Amino acid sequence: MMQSPIARLHTMIATSSFLRFLISGGINTASTYAVYLVLLRFTGYKLAYTIAYICGIVLAFVINRFFVFQAHRGWQSMALFPLVYLAQYLVSLAIVWACVEQLDLMKEAAPLIAIVITIPLTFVLSRFVFGGNALGKP
Repeated sequence: MMQSPIARLHTMIATSSFLRFLISGGINTASTYAVYLVLLRFTGYKLAYTIAYICGIVLAFVINRFFVFQAHRGWQSMALFPLVYLAQYLVSLAIVWACVEQLDLMKEAAPLIAIVITIPLTFVLSRFVFGGNALGKP
């Protein structure tokens, strides 16, 4: 019996932690980007990016823990997870800086470029933190 497109999509989401990671990343990106844009009205882009990024770490932990990987290593996950985002932050801040200062791109677009470039790094490191190998199921 053939599955409906909605049933197939549900099955794909249920069986693919990477697809769930992309969905959660979209939610997190939209949320933190909104925070970034609001903060740009009150402060410079570096501070706005840093504050929005910290908010994103908290949201990402909750989403990754309960939706993406549906597993964790107890306190070890809580301790290691910020290190994943510290690594991603340093790489993405360098990308944001390069986009704004070196490439003269719009500061509003720079974080989106950084996110796209750092997705694979963040997925692999997050997968390690919550348990399981980098490509398979937890």
